[in-house]
Amino acid sequence: MVAPGALRVVRCGGSTLCGARAVFSADSKYLLCASGDFVKVYSVNTEETLRLMSGHADLVTGIQLNPHNHMQLYSSSLDGTIKLWDFMDGILIKTFTVGSKLLALYTLATAEDSVFVVIPKKGERDTFQLVSVKLTKGAGQDLESKELLVVLDGVGASMKHIAFGREGAYVVSVKGVNLQVYFFKRKLLNRFSLSTLKTKGGDNRFSCVVCHPTEDCIATGHADGKIRLWRNFHHKKEYTYSTLHWHHDIVMDLAFSMEGTRLLSGGVESVLVQWHNESSCQKDFLPRLGSPIEYISMASDGALCCTLHTDNRITIINSNLRFSRSIQGLIKSRDVKTGLVVDPRTKALVLNGEPGHLQFYSLQSDQQLFSLDIVQRQYIHEAGLKQSDLVKVAFSARGTWLATVEESEEVTDPELQLKLWFYHEEAQSFQLNTRINTPHDNHITDMCFRDMDELGDDSLILVTTGRDCVFKVWVMVEDTDPEAQQSVSWTCDFVGSYHNYQATNCCFSEDGSLLAVSFEETVTVWDSLTWDLKCTFCHPPGNIRKICFGRLTCSKYLIGATDYGFLCCWNLLTCALEWSAHLNIVVLQPDPVSEHIAAVSWLSKESSLFVFKPNEPRPIYIQRNLCKEKILLAAFVPRDEPEMTSSEKYPWLRKSQLFFLTDTQELMTLSTKSLEERLTPSSKQLAVEESLPVTPFSVLLGKHRQQQAQEDTDLGKPVVHNKQEQASPAVKELLHTPAHVLPSASFLCSIFINSLLISKENKSVEEVADEVEMESEKAEDDSDEEDVTAMEQEDTSHMELLGEMTCKLSKSQEKELRKIRKMDYSWISAF
Repeated sequence: MVAPGALRVVRCGGSTLCGARAVFSADSKYLLCASGDFVKVYSVNTEETLRLMSGHADLVTGIQLNPHNHMQLYSSSLDGTIKLWDFMDGILIKTFTVGSKLLALYTLATAEDSVFVVIPKKGERDTFQLVSVKLTKGAGQDLESKELLVVLDGVGASMKHIAFGREGAYVVSVKGVNLQVYFFKRKLLNRFSLSTLKTKGGDNRFSCVVCHPTEDCIATGHADGKIRLWRNFHHKKEYTYSTLHWHHDIVMDLAFSMEGTRLLSGGVESVLVQWHNESSCQKDFLPRLGSPIEYISMASDGALCCTLHTDNRITIINSNLRFSRSIQGLIKSRDVKTGLVVDPRTKALVLNGEPGHLQFYSLQSDQQLFSLDIVQRQYIHEAGLKQSDLVKVAFSARGTWLATVEESEEVTDPELQLKLWFYHEEAQSFQLNTRINTPHDNHITDMCFRDMDELGDDSLILVTTGRDCVFKVWVMVEDTDPEAQQSVSWTCDFVGSYHNYQATNCCFSEDGSLLAVSFEETVTVWDSLTWDLKCTFCHPPGNIRKICFGRLTCSKYLIGATDYGFLCCWNLLTCALEWSAHLNIVVLQPDPVSEHIAAVSWLSKESSLFVFKPNEPRPIYIQRNLCKEKILLAAFVPRDEPEMTSSEKYPWLRKSQLFFLTDTQELMTLSTKSLEERLTPSSKQLAVEESLPVTPFSVLLGKHRQQQAQEDTDLGKPVVHNKQEQASPAVKELLHTPAHVLPSASFLCSIFINSLLISKENKSVEEVADEVEMESEKAEDDSDEEDVTAMEQEDTSHMELLGEMTCKLSKSQEKELRKIRKMDYSWISAF
């Protein structure tokens, strides 16, 4: 357990969403999905993440609704445990420890207190078993479930290789070219095999299997794109199958509709195919889904289905095969060449997305904000084909300008393009301003903007470094072309070099007055106004891998890391080495809003984090064995508001939060909060509102309250909920008086309606209640009208005697006085 307030490594996003088949809730309002080592609950209507259920210590491999309670969810993991959740509240109910790695999970309504899982077979490699696990009953939360019953041997490791038949009467398993069916009641196992010969481009290997919900029919997908429908498989020799064929490559997954009249299939073509009545002539298509389909899931009511894609996206589709919603996670690129960059406008992480695209990824919602097409060419999925890709990206200080570099995959003579993009407020997107062909003669290694005030055109410059042994300075100039759509463009202003060495890194000081450029083993410092060389630093042996300037009180220091395992700090005032440390630094990331710098080292297959200030050689924070994977990239993201809980113990996390990306493209962070605490309040409120029952009256009342609250907010009035709305005497009389003594509804109607009206004079609740009660007593007042009139005449005479000294009574006082006058005082005469 982690102590409260302790700093821990938290997986904050980027995990694959296609680790297991997604599940809809019983009412189709929520979509439950395995993501890394936790389970996410999405809202189908808003696409927001409502719950993050954490507790597994390894990858989640399967999720299934509890067939006996649809508000509960089972999840299995490689950590050897099965967990039972209340997913509406995000509460862990039970943990069943099985022991072996669990590769898939299945539940049946006919199986009491047991589930089915796929586990590795002991003593044999790459051999798996389907077993039934008896879930132990007990009072504690952590229970052991060691009672396993083997159902099938030699099954596939993927959950797509096993399916249960109609009403759980049989189970089907596919592996290679073999299909086996086990009947539970008869305890009969039938095996079927297809030919292993690949004739005419055919490949009979099974890729997935699914069973018809109401009939004895099995649908199997194959590596050559064919779909086979098996029938009469109760007999080993009399079985039959028919073939459907549209996919040109492997069928990734299959799914029957709830009534079984439609069959959905998907594959690498990024097309969802719907087959009607098991006929190859009747089929519909939903094309251009963006990436290969990994899983297909159907809702229990048949109104929705969803597809999970290899690019970490979930697509929600209506029953009429129309696109409904899309949930895009962090796209797993083959190689993150751009690094982790923070967009100053949205504070989103920016990195490689789809081929040739730049993805803007929101850390708060763990979803993609949008994707920007940089290369603007159709990407062809063919092995060995050399195509252009995005390799470098940089933002200006306010995010107004974006610089990108794209190059072809040619090693010797790459095709380079430098593009400058300007952010248009009206279009709310970046638009291409300048395209520069062949900005360098060889690969571009680094680039950066000068972080100064962007109001003046002379202050904003861009520097690029390349393997052609030069660095270039690019500035904005007025575009004199009358046909040009923009008023400014970019051009080269200065070219610098140092002893014909390759330029590898560049960065500006905080005030923008100095530029540091590394040339192999040497760091050069240049004046950014005159472009004069001021000084050089060197710490042989080894080339400079990373460089950065200190900030704020540490702005006089320059930090560099070499590939021979040294971290160096130079003083710019004395031009001398301040200190050095023997560390193999692979990531060097300064905090843009404080003096702190984070350095990640890699030694003996272990990543360690060091946080330090350049003016102090001793680190202020050290974290050994940060995570299992190697850390490739890191970025500080400024907070919207300073973090107060960790400011005392971890001051370097007060203004910014550190994120880092591993070689398996898992996005991690250091936090003192749990995953559930990091959910936004709006998401929690949304989860509460969606769990309430919806009635026509609640819909009308909710809209009225929202409109009234919005009007009050626009007028600057505080929204106050009146707790005395139900304190009306008319309402009390209507609700609490027995029905058999109530007067007619026509008599009560006017009183009840008047009690709900609000006077234009903004009368108080007490005054409105008094008026209603006075109207209800009107009949009694009429009987005593003559006596009251005489008494009022007497009161008037007294008031005339007193003159201006007597104040007029309020309505409530008059009512009390009227009650006293009606009271019988005849009993006094007896004394």
